[in-house]
Amino acid sequence: MDDMNPKEALFAFEDVHVSVGGNEVVKGVSLSVRAGEKHALMGPNGSGKSSLANALMGNPSYEITSGRVTLLGQDITEMPPDERSRLGLFLAFQYPYAIPGVTVANFLRSALQARLPEGEKQKGFRKALKEQCRLLNVDSSFAGRYLNDGFSGGEKKRVEILQMAMLRPSMAILDETDSGLDIDALKVVSEGINRVCGPEVGVLLVTHYQRILDYVKPDFVHVLVKGRLVRSGGAQLALELEQTGYDEFLEEAQLEPAEV
Repeated sequence: MDDMNPKEALFAFEDVHVSVGGNEVVKGVSLSVRAGEKHALMGPNGSGKSSLANALMGNPSYEITSGRVTLLGQDITEMPPDERSRLGLFLAFQYPYAIPGVTVANFLRSALQARLPEGEKQKGFRKALKEQCRLLNVDSSFAGRYLNDGFSGGEKKRVEILQMAMLRPSMAILDETDSGLDIDALKVVSEGINRVCGPEVGVLLVTHYQRILDYVKPDFVHVLVKGRLVRSGGAQLALELEQTGYDEFLEEAQLEPAEV
C-alpha cells in the first residue's frame, strides 16, 4: 500500500488540507484505496475525521484548501457533491438528516433518477427496493415513511445502508456509522455493510471505537490525531488502540503526516 500510485487506486487523496470557518482542521493527509479494500480511519474527538469525510464528499462548509482527490482516475477535487455521487462516491452521515414530507421510496427514486441521462426513465425500481429491503432485513413499510422522521438511531443507519445498496457506489465513506447503535443494531448494520460492499467497492470507515471492526473487518487501519495521519497498520492496530487509547499519538501529531 505504501508505494501505491494514486493513479492505480479506486479512490485517492493526496496532501489534502481542509478548513472550516477559516480554521485548518485537516493538515496534509494522503490515502489510497483499491477496489475491495476496507480502510478504517480512527482517532479521538476533534481529530478531523468527520471534517475530512465531508470535504471528500464536497460539502461546501468544508473547504479543501490544497491537495487533490481522485475517483476512478478522475480528479474530483472541484466537483460539486451531486457529480461526485454520479461518479460513484457515497457518504453515510454520522447524524442522518430527517426530511419530513419525503418518503424513503421517493427520496431513493429521486436519487436514482438524478443519475440517469436526461429523459431516461427508471425501470424496476419497486422490485429492486423490495429485494434490497429483504436482503438487508429492513421492514418494507419503511419505504412509505418520511425519511428519518421519528426513526431510532438504528433505523436511520439501516436506511442509510439501504440507500447505499440502491445507489451501488464504487466508493463508500461511512462516517461513524456505529454511532448511537446498540449491539444488536450494530450487528445488523455491519451485516448490511458487508453485503453491499463487495469486491468491487472501496470503503473508508470512520470510527472512534474498535467494536464495529469486529464485524466489518478492515484491511488497513489509520490513526488521525489533530488533523494528521500519525500511524497506519493492519487490523491489529485497532485492537492496540482499544487497549492503549490515543494519548501516545498526541505528540506524533506534531510531526510530518505519515506516508500511506
